[in-house]
Amino acid sequence: MATEVTITSATARATPVGPAADIDVDAALAGLDALETATEPRPPLALRIWSVTWPKLGAIIIFLLLWQVVVWSGWKPSYVLPGPGEALSDLGRRVTTGDFWSAAARTLQRAVAGYALAILIGGIVGVAVARFALLRSAVGSFITALQTMPSIVWFPLAILLFKLTESAILFVVVLGAAPSIANGVISGIDYVPPLLTRLGRTMGARGLQLYRLVVAPAALPSVVAGLKQGWAFAWRSLMAGELLVVVPGHPSIGSDLEDSRQLLDTVGVLAMMMTIFVIGVLVDAAFNAGDRRMRARRGLLPPRSH
Repeated sequence: MATEVTITSATARATPVGPAADIDVDAALAGLDALETATEPRPPLALRIWSVTWPKLGAIIIFLLLWQVVVWSGWKPSYVLPGPGEALSDLGRRVTTGDFWSAAARTLQRAVAGYALAILIGGIVGVAVARFALLRSAVGSFITALQTMPSIVWFPLAILLFKLTESAILFVVVLGAAPSIANGVISGIDYVPPLLTRLGRTMGARGLQLYRLVVAPAALPSVVAGLKQGWAFAWRSLMAGELLVVVPGHPSIGSDLEDSRQLLDTVGVLAMMMTIFVIGVLVDAAFNAGDRRMRARRGLLPPRSH
């Protein structure tokens, strides 16, 4: 009996209860939170922009130098393959005209409209397929098949259905982008750890609340990857559409590119190709900034080197 009392007393002394125990636990948790939230001071904005920009500028300079070397080699006559200086000069001239910005605005308007529709359709289809096993069995493989189809094969049907109109272009843009977005949503939901959903249900989350608070944040990385790939397909489909479906009275980047080709204006063709490339780089930079912010919030960024 004396031994039991001694053991019990020792145990009671080793495991404090009451306010003292709460204070110790709170202090420990506060220490852990401090470790998690401790961050290094951010460098100035100009330095952050430069650290991201200089590798791209270096790659562009190297490409332009290689291009000029090919021109100097005499592989093609200068009227077939002009140098980068001529193309940049022509692009600079175009940028100062209102027609250029009008065409660019038309193209970007189509891109935003088609991409938004693709997000809406792809998101709904992706959630439905991930949620219902029967629907996945019925159409899951069809989504991947649609994703692998070249967007250009849709244009004959689009022209027959909508003639030479904006709708024909948007039709192909949506079909080009929506499957990639849907697959991104499906993959994201599929790889949400079951423990998270069980924990959410235990805490009272149900239905849309469970998807909003638990599933969506966990699936976000795959969804963002699908959105990025969807944009790439949408942009490629749009450029193909503007080359093939020239809507009268609606100039665009693609139609200007086609006009330059018909006039055998290689300098103009290269200038418009540069425009398409620059827009693609800017959109990719926006996606990368969002992706970096998302990874920073999750503590997934590597530590800065000193």
